[in-house]
Amino acid sequence: MAFKTKGEQSSGSFVSKKWTFLLCLACFSAGMLFTNRVGTVPQSNGIMRATAMEAEKLKLISEGCNLKAVSFKEKKHVSKDITGEIFKTHHAIQTLDKTISNLEMELAAARVEQESLLGGTPLSTDANRAESPRKRKYLMVIGINTAFSSRKRRDSVRATWMPQGEKRKKLEDEKGIIVRFVIGHSATTGGILDRAIEAENKKHGDFLRLEHVEGYLELSAKTKIYFATAVALWDADFYVKVDDDVHVNIATLGETLVRHRKKRRVYIGCMKSGPVLSQKGVRYHEPEHWKFGEAGNKYFRHATGQLYAISKDLASYISINQHVLHKYANEDVSLGSWFIGLDVEHIDDRRLCCGTPPDCEWKAQAGNACVASFDWTCSGICKSADRIKEVHRRCGEGENALWSATF
Repeated sequence: MAFKTKGEQSSGSFVSKKWTFLLCLACFSAGMLFTNRVGTVPQSNGIMRATAMEAEKLKLISEGCNLKAVSFKEKKHVSKDITGEIFKTHHAIQTLDKTISNLEMELAAARVEQESLLGGTPLSTDANRAESPRKRKYLMVIGINTAFSSRKRRDSVRATWMPQGEKRKKLEDEKGIIVRFVIGHSATTGGILDRAIEAENKKHGDFLRLEHVEGYLELSAKTKIYFATAVALWDADFYVKVDDDVHVNIATLGETLVRHRKKRRVYIGCMKSGPVLSQKGVRYHEPEHWKFGEAGNKYFRHATGQLYAISKDLASYISINQHVLHKYANEDVSLGSWFIGLDVEHIDDRRLCCGTPPDCEWKAQAGNACVASFDWTCSGICKSADRIKEVHRRCGEGENALWSATF
């Protein structure tokens, strides 16, 4: 029994070891199989991710190369495009600047027309024309400052340097030059003075009536209203103011002004800087002398009042700002003060203030004809109603000069 027991035990132990070995081998094989399957998937995903990333890099590199290639091809056109854009911008700025200037002029005209409608009185006989005077461009508007008592002066101007009738119409149509006597109204509306001017205007048709009450101390106000009214009625390059006791050569004046036609803000005249007179009772007394500093000081440079011209932009500026422009006692000082602080070119031309014969006669013989002639001692031609014909005969440019002139 002891032998049998040992044999049984030996056989059981042998089987157990054999199956154990097989089982271990099976487990090992299964483990290897499982490990290979599980490890293969992450490795494949990694390869796919790497492949996608490489593709993206290649794509970016390719696109970058294409961009460089396109940039290289278009490099020649870049400078042309930039130049074109700069030109377009500059042109747009110029167009805008011109538009603003035109709008300012239209605003000035609208304000003057509105004031005329509110007042119930037309600005002038020119405003009633069927044909709008703003349809064409004029060279200049010459406003001859006059008064109710100056009928003889006006007749002497009509008989000398101011064309009449059909010739005045021809001057407007062919040369673009408007000439008018400038006057307001009397303190008594519709009085004898106003009726006399209306009758004179009916005969000659050469007045520009202003919404203004005449008076020697109101010349600064009259100047403002003249420029505002003129710029509303006529679109001109220049607006001229001249006194009715001054002789003018219109053709020479036109030739002088056209030299400055391209300048936008120009102020032309005989520039001076006289003393500020603080003493009461003297001529040209300045009540606001204290504004110009200590006693004995001089005014700033400004054109003498006998004749001066301003460009359209300055006339529009006066029209738009007339309600806030300060009036000094002297009209020429007031005008000069309105341009202080503005970008205005002052032109000092001494041909606009020649003396009467023999001064203007000598200059004419030398080929340097004067624009305007007067006597400084009288601030105009002394006894102009009687002497202006002589000045015209000796210093006038001749009628042919005006009609043969090209502006």
